[in-house]
Amino acid sequence: MRLIRLIEEATQRRAEIEYAPMQPGDVRETYADIEASRRDFGFRPSVRIDEGIPRFVDWYKDSHGV
Repeated sequence: MRLIRLIEEATQRRAEIEYAPMQPGDVRETYADIEASRRDFGFRPSVRIDEGIPRFVDWYKDSHGV
């Protein structure tokens, strides 16, 4: 839900959320583990998600004339 809230704030629009029953194979919670990228390639995120989402929305609007 945090991601949805960040997008709502960046777009200044309220998301219409439709909840549906879990389907076979659905995962209740998940998270990204970037340890392999960190170890193998030295990847370190330089932008926090609460900064990156608004930047992406601004880029998208500019790039697509929205």
